[in-house]
Amino acid sequence: MSTQEISGISWRIEEWFPDLSPDVKSKLKSFHEALLVGSKNYSSLISIKTLPVADVLHFADSILASRIILQHHEGLKSLHDFGTGAGFPGMVFAILNPAISVTLVDYDVKKVEFLKEVASSLKLSNVIVEGKTVESLPEGSVQAAVVRGFSNISKTVLSARKCVVKGGALYHLKGEEWGIELAEIPSQLCSIWSPSLVGEYRLPIGAFKFAVIKTDKIA
Repeated sequence: MSTQEISGISWRIEEWFPDLSPDVKSKLKSFHEALLVGSKNYSSLISIKTLPVADVLHFADSILASRIILQHHEGLKSLHDFGTGAGFPGMVFAILNPAISVTLVDYDVKKVEFLKEVASSLKLSNVIVEGKTVESLPEGSVQAAVVRGFSNISKTVLSARKCVVKGGALYHLKGEEWGIELAEIPSQLCSIWSPSLVGEYRLPIGAFKFAVIKTDKIA
């Protein structure tokens, strides 16, 4: 089943990101098509309402956020994606950066099965899929992680307090109200985590601004 065979489905990544290599464009499109099929075979991969515009809400968003993360993390060799769901942004980051190891973490069995199938079909040797909770990851096993829909910043840093090493970082993908989440971080957590805004971006269509918030583990 392809995007052309489903009415109302858009795919505009090649138009929006002409600088991507042919191989990357091909793999992103194959991932998109797998998502369409998977949404029929697996329940709740992504909201059915977002499926027709997954190219902008999930793929373009992941591409833009991934570029900001790469720009602000010199020497990045590995990245975890906490609560990756259907693979956003982690699977997209892995396609864009084949030299960086990406571990997709989610406890949902069906989503884990889907992610393994996609990684295998696209021959993504840099992708590891872990069917675990963030809290169950080994202590000190994470150098850097991205979080898109997992939870708010306070709950995320609490969940990740053991698995992220001192000097490690979390990158939180947030909407325009990210400042409210920062203000709600308990003061005791700020002695362990140092938050900062590292970048903002807009999607190819729409007026909303999005942000990447970095929390560095300082203790």
